[in-house]
Amino acid sequence: MPQTPTPADLQKSTSEHGAGGTVTPERGRTAMAVGVIEKIAGMAAREVSGIHALGSGFSRTFSAMRDRVPGGKSSIGRGIKAEVGERQTAIDIALVVEYGVVIPRLAAEVRENIIAAVERMTGLEVVEVNIAVNDVHLPDEPDEVEEEPASSGSRPRVQ
Repeated sequence: MPQTPTPADLQKSTSEHGAGGTVTPERGRTAMAVGVIEKIAGMAAREVSGIHALGSGFSRTFSAMRDRVPGGKSSIGRGIKAEVGERQTAIDIALVVEYGVVIPRLAAEVRENIIAAVERMTGLEVVEVNIAVNDVHLPDEPDEVEEEPASSGSRPRVQ
């Protein structure tokens, strides 16, 4: 499987093609949609152990209701907002953490994982990742959105 180039590799290969040390112009431009950055950041955040959910209580409730609508799609980028420019991006993320985790350590790991994934996959420089811890999920506490019994015999997937 070919390795995805890093932003440094992209800059290096672009500068190597220039005459006399100048960078040759690209033959087009690539624009990243905000949703692309939000999905990458969401997947990267979910890889970190100790996160119970992404988003505030309201956004999780609203998204869970939207997920139940036939034809509705679940949102990987739930709880994440991104601002995207031509070369840089900034990301805000809201988390609910599991009880017992060391929050500063978890936040640092989430931040590092998001930065690495977004920069590797998009080539954009991540200038900041702001993390808001909105709640702590206790072990005996039920999820905010209770699953209803399915009439067809199959249960909806619980995240």
